[in-house]
Amino acid sequence: MEQYIIRGGVALNGEVEIGGAKNAALGILAAAIMTDEEVLIENLPDVRDVNVMLEAMAQIGVKIDRRDRHTVALCGAGIGDVSIEYEYIKKIRASYYLLGALLGKYKKAEVPLPGGCNIGSRPIDLHLKGFKALGAKVSIRNGSICAAAQALHGRHIFLDTVSVGATINIMMAASMAEGRTVIENCAKEPHVVDVANFLNSMGANIKGAGTDVIRIVGVEKLHATEYSIIPDQIEAGTYMFAAACTGGDVLVRNVIPKHLEATISKLLEIGCEVEEFDTAVRVKAPEKLSCANVKTLPYPGYPTDMQPQIGVALAMAEGTSIVTESIFENRFKYLDELARMGAVSKVEGNTAVISGVEKLTGARISAPDLRAGAALVIAGLAADGITMVDDIIYIQRGYENFDQKLRGLGARIECVSSEREARKFVLRVG
Repeated sequence: MEQYIIRGGVALNGEVEIGGAKNAALGILAAAIMTDEEVLIENLPDVRDVNVMLEAMAQIGVKIDRRDRHTVALCGAGIGDVSIEYEYIKKIRASYYLLGALLGKYKKAEVPLPGGCNIGSRPIDLHLKGFKALGAKVSIRNGSICAAAQALHGRHIFLDTVSVGATINIMMAASMAEGRTVIENCAKEPHVVDVANFLNSMGANIKGAGTDVIRIVGVEKLHATEYSIIPDQIEAGTYMFAAACTGGDVLVRNVIPKHLEATISKLLEIGCEVEEFDTAVRVKAPEKLSCANVKTLPYPGYPTDMQPQIGVALAMAEGTSIVTESIFENRFKYLDELARMGAVSKVEGNTAVISGVEKLTGARISAPDLRAGAALVIAGLAADGITMVDDIIYIQRGYENFDQKLRGLGARIECVSSEREARKFVLRVG
């Protein structure tokens, strides 16, 4: 089992390049099968979730041509089965996007109930409500969601809560429904906009993505396209907080600063200097971080996927901070691991009170989920001594070359798979 071993206490400095957005890529890959013509997707992140998604798509007959590590050509003309195997789907939650894509194109789909990180309840009822409104009959049989319709018809759909997954899934299905669909109370995240732009590049008629009302006029067929995925705002934010927590100075390249406004706002609040460029952001840490209060909200609010990263920063800041998690109820599990490193916090319901300490110390810890795992790596980089991070398979789900990119900034981190390799690292770094 692979682990990250880290010798902390080194300020990160230099430049890091951000890859394509994982969450956008998963929706776009699903949407790509909605045409029988070849689709070329560029800036694809080479991460575990994306690779599992491609394997699941190949299993149902999608022709996949990996042109290089970050470019793939797909053709959905050979799909012979609309039933996805559980073996693939249990690994990633975004597998449910294949429901909307297959239902839109073939008017039927069968996908196992999804897996992914255990960060709290993420009910699929809004997705099913949307499919039913479009005219599909939906049932859950033998652990799978089964949806079928003679035809899909546009409807006015109001989402009870803001949901990225439901917005994207319903948007895909409605793209090939008869007539006009209006979706209200939509998610406005950048990857929702990216999936809509991708569908439009294939001939869909979607307007309003990025607002809380999306209007769709269904089309009979979609066509070939070439498309480049947006940069990953969460990967970017993770390196920005790595700079903040280690006392570093890092230029984060290939980003859209507009997507990072909430993250930048909090970095400024805790004392960092932030300089914005057209496609880059520079973060310079202060001598000592300041406390702050944070509440996660749907975009454009502070992202839930950036909550663990700022939690680590606040654990080392002067004063007491309050973090309120309004999206997922199990997102504070990383604080138990941080406590092993000397952090002081108390969780009550969806609120964590974090009292900053002078320093963290290295320990053996486990990544409880994707974003928490990345945040714990940041803690290890900032801590005194050696930190060992277990269960890094979670981190590899969403970060490409994480340890290599950090080493490029001066971090002393390695991915090891044995005690012998770990001992060699400790001897080498002292």
